Amino acid sequence: MLNFFQLPYEKNVFEGYLSSETLDFHYGKHHRAYFDNLVKLIDKTDLEKMTLEEIIRESFNQPNLKLVFNNAAQVFNHNFYWNSLTPNKKDPSDFLISRIEKDFDSMDLFKEKLKNKALAQFGSGWAWVVLEGEKIRVISTSNANNPLTQNQIPLICLDVWEHAYYIDYRNKRGDYLDNLIENLINWDFFENNLKSI
Repeated sequence: MLNFFQLPYEKNVFEGYLSSETLDFHYGKHHRAYFDNLVKLIDKTDLEKMTLEEIIRESFNQPNLKLVFNNAAQVFNHNFYWNSLTPNKKDPSDFLISRIEKDFDSMDLFKEKLKNKALAQFGSGWAWVVLEGEKIRVISTSNANNPLTQNQIPLICLDVWEHAYYIDYRNKRGDYLDNLIENLINWDFFENNLKSI
C-alpha cells in the first residue's frame, strides 16, 4: 500500500528561498492531489499491490493508463524533489566533487549546465541529474515524465513547474534556480543515490 510522502523537515525551513506558503500549496495541495488521485485510480486493481516505481513502468506509454502514469510519476517526482532539497546547507564532499568534475570539468560548469537545462525547459517539467551508464548527465523532462522511463537512474531533481516558485518569484525562474542550486541542494542525497548503484 502506498503512503503519502512525509517531508523530512518543517514547511518553514526554507524561508528566504521558498516560503511556507509555497510549501503549503506545493506539497499540501499539488503533491497531495496527485497522491490522492493515484490511490483512487489504482483502487481494487493489480496496480494497488505494486511499488510506485513499478506502477510508473507498468503504466508508461499505455493509453488506457495515462492518468495512472501522470499521477504516479508526479508523486515520484515530487518525492524526489523534496529529498533533493535540504535546509542544512553544506558543501558536496570531495568524492562527489571529483565524480562531478570527471563528467563536467568543474562544479561551476555542472551548476551552470543544471541551471541552463532547467531554464530551457519550456512550460512545465523537471531538471534532473541522472546516471546513464557510467556517466552523470543533466537532462530535463516535460510534465510528469521522469528518468525511470528512459533507463536512467535519478540522482537529484529540480521542479520547474510554475507552482514550485511562482508565489515567491513570480516569473523569475532563474532566481529560484540560483537559490536552489547554491543554497538548498541536498548533496548527501545526491551522493547516496550515486553510491547505492
